Order: sequence, then C-alpha cells, then structure tokens
Amino acid sequence: MENSTTIQEIVTQLKMLSLEQQRQVLNFMLELSDEQPKQYPGKNLLQLVGTISKEDLEIMKQTIKDGCDQIDESEW
Repeated sequence: MENSTTIQEIVTQLKMLSLEQQRQVLNFMLELSDEQPKQYPGKNLLQLVGTISKEDLEIMKQTIKDGCDQIDESEW
C-alpha cells in the first residue's frame, strides 16, 4: 500500500542530494527490494581505503601467513 505523503517526502529529499548520493540511495532501495544493481564500480571501494588500522592489517597478514600454507586433509 502506498503512502503518497511518504513518497512525496522521499522525492523531495532525494532532489536535494548530489548525483552520487542519489545513486547510493538507489542502490540501497534495490537491496531492500532484493534486486541487485548491475555493477559496483571499483571507485566505490576507494572510500574504504585507510579504514583498517595498521595493527589490524598486521594481524590479518600474520594470520594468513600462519594458516594458508596448511592443509587439513581430514576436513575434506
């Protein structure tokens, strides 16, 4: 059931956003409706650069080094 007041408010707010923000809203709406956008440009990942601390990166690096060269044959 549609609520025209809500839809009108969404459109009003959407018009005030930048084009990039409008695309983010569209992607979010598609996810809510179980539809997936056709692609996620790699440039969208740039906002994540530098968000993982050096300490956490070192832990991840060490964990990969310690665990990736080992095979647990009983696991298969």
